[in-house]
Amino acid sequence: MDIDAVDEILAQWQRERPDLDVSPMGTIGRMTRLAKHFQGAMGDTFAKFGLNPGEFDVLATLRRSGQPYQLSPTRLFHAMMVSSGTMTHRIDCLEKAELVERILDPNDRRGTLVQLTDKGFELIEKTVEAHVTHEHLLLSTLEKSEIDHLTQLLRKLLGSFEQ
Repeated sequence: MDIDAVDEILAQWQRERPDLDVSPMGTIGRMTRLAKHFQGAMGDTFAKFGLNPGEFDVLATLRRSGQPYQLSPTRLFHAMMVSSGTMTHRIDCLEKAELVERILDPNDRRGTLVQLTDKGFELIEKTVEAHVTHEHLLLSTLEKSEIDHLTQLLRKLLGSFEQ
């Protein structure tokens, strides 16, 4: 088994504090380091299409919502767990780039909906294809059965925080 930088950190703690079971540091440290690598790699993919991760999230959320690819700003910011101010800024930027448009909500005269434009739809289609291809590459070190097992474990762990 290969030794990584986290193993070295654990060994240092074990030497300095042999009374502590620092094993959780290994698991969480590796997940934290992986998250940073994943975020950087995915950000690079989005940048190739002129998007940042937040803009990708908005476009992807609208796309996966199904036709007519529109949601209220409130549903968008709840789906992405960001503040309404952050969402407004993202929508403004995407609207300026003509990737989304604000339209009147036919069910609420006071409300608006955010809708993908044709240009936004085309961009998110290309971007999500590249993104998924890149995610497969990021996980290519693992066998399918390992990915399935890891997915189950992560779902269980995440569920303990999000229930």
